[in-house]
Amino acid sequence: MDEDLTGIARELCAVPLGEFVGTRAARASETADRELAAAIRALRKPAVAAWVMNVFAQERSEELSEALHLAEELREAQADLDAPALAKLGRERRTLTRRLAERAAELAEARGEKVTPATLDSVHRTISAAFFDENASIAVASGRLIRGLEPSDDIDLDDVVAGGAPPSDATVSPEPADELAARRRRRQAERSVREAEHALASAERARAAAETETRSVARRLEELAVTIEDLETQLVHLRRERERAQDAAAAAEKRTAVVSGDVDAAARVLDTAQKALDSL
Repeated sequence: MDEDLTGIARELCAVPLGEFVGTRAARASETADRELAAAIRALRKPAVAAWVMNVFAQERSEELSEALHLAEELREAQADLDAPALAKLGRERRTLTRRLAERAAELAEARGEKVTPATLDSVHRTISAAFFDENASIAVASGRLIRGLEPSDDIDLDDVVAGGAPPSDATVSPEPADELAARRRRRQAERSVREAEHALASAERARAAAETETRSVARRLEELAVTIEDLETQLVHLRRERERAQDAAAAAEKRTAVVSGDVDAAARVLDTAQKALDSL
């Protein structure tokens, strides 16, 4: 019964909203399985934004797959704390979310449903939720959504999907495992290249700083060598001046000794003259 109910729920969730109740009653009445008929009658009518997403999921599955694959890349980059990949994927997410919401609204209007600005905003938030939460991604991919989603929601698949929760690995147009692995390897290789580029840039900055320091030290050594040479020249001159000063000091001492003798002799003559004068 679950498989039959899932298929019927998917069909009902994409019929024009004005026909939902009548189509649901008709599908329930035409089944002989009472339990299945009761389950069909219990299926809830989708909100307008959910219906827009269901039509888009069923009729534009490739475009939705592109979004959901990007969502998976975002979650992987988040888990890897890959900041450059997050920034790049984040820009792609915003552009793709806006484009998908607009195309989903255009498709709904082509089916005769009026899409108000409030509904378009709810569609936009629902697609955003699918980027940030794996359960939201599964719910959107199911084509059986019964209400719009919020990026901050804690998604319970039984509460937001008609006809029972999809399997945890349900996707739209699943990406081949080898392509997914190749994409992961490429992202790892790109991260390795970025890390090597950062390491090279860091090493080049360190080398430049070391070269600058080397030049600065070399200039200082040259300055010190010139200063030492100047000081050594001055020292030679000072030693010569000291020798001349020592010679002059010795000559002055000799002259002082000679003059001292003359002073003593003159003092004696004066004393003799004074005594002669005193005797008169």
